[in-house]
Amino acid sequence: MTTPCQTYHLFGLATTTALHFLVDGLCLCCLYLLTGCFGTERLLHIFLTYNLLAFATQPLTGFCIDRMRQRHWMLLAAVVLLALAVLTAAFTVEGILPTEAATLTVATLLGMGNSLFHVWGGKQTALTSGNDLRALGVFVSTGAFGLAFSAVFCSWVLLYVFLLTICVLSVTYLHFDVLPTASEERNSPTPPSSFGRKGVWMVAILLALMAFVGFRSWMGESLAADLVRTHPVVLAIGLTSMLGKMAGGWMARRWGTVKTLLTVLAIALVALMSKGTGMATVLTGLFAINCTMPVTLFWANATLKGYEGLAFGLLAAALMPGYLLATI
Repeated sequence: MTTPCQTYHLFGLATTTALHFLVDGLCLCCLYLLTGCFGTERLLHIFLTYNLLAFATQPLTGFCIDRMRQRHWMLLAAVVLLALAVLTAAFTVEGILPTEAATLTVATLLGMGNSLFHVWGGKQTALTSGNDLRALGVFVSTGAFGLAFSAVFCSWVLLYVFLLTICVLSVTYLHFDVLPTASEERNSPTPPSSFGRKGVWMVAILLALMAFVGFRSWMGESLAADLVRTHPVVLAIGLTSMLGKMAGGWMARRWGTVKTLLTVLAIALVALMSKGTGMATVLTGLFAINCTMPVTLFWANATLKGYEGLAFGLLAAALMPGYLLATI
């Protein structure tokens, strides 16, 4: 029988997971709708600005949320930034705002709103679940499918539906998120001065995890690089990545983190070397490599206990080098 506390945590996980899908989907949808306002020479600049702000700033925003007692303000700030981005994009398309400055403003607002949301969601999930691998996998999974969904079904109607739903879900979540949980009390931040000699090992572990995340990002991009991105293929890639992240948490919970990581990594490497044999091989590799995501996040949270926002942000920032290497 489900207790009220378990119901509360399940509701929170379901809401943050849905918000992850919506926020990533909104950001890509908004940028795609703006592409008609600027030439191809500015396309790379706008998307690079967004990605750098969305990912590279997460260590900073993550550290900030670790120091906040009332973390709901970060979610509210993220929603406000996303709403301003949508409003600015609409005014830009209508010709009310100057195109060059407005498009850069939209990319900046979207990037910062995305950064604030992700560290908030990562922190909340880690605390309310007690760093449960299954919850971590579920939360991080839906962003990939949100991107794929928006790439295929991008429209102004979808953008406004995304924004309205984000607002409703955020207000609903905050209405019920009024009391700190027991896990929050146990996970209160440890002052950096008390780390002592453990700090050296912590840094080494985090650097190793970040290097692996960068490698995972490169592998994921490399696996799918040769696929012709038709709409069904884009949706298949997004769905496979989402299911892999979800499954990874359950697999690691059942079989252990080390065994799970080594097994799925071996499968992914075989798929990478055999990717020319067909789409099924590529999707198998994508599923396998994405199974490692909740494992690395679990280890990072355990290493930086009390600083789960920073842990989430560091791993998010580590995605960028791998992505850039694979796309150059």
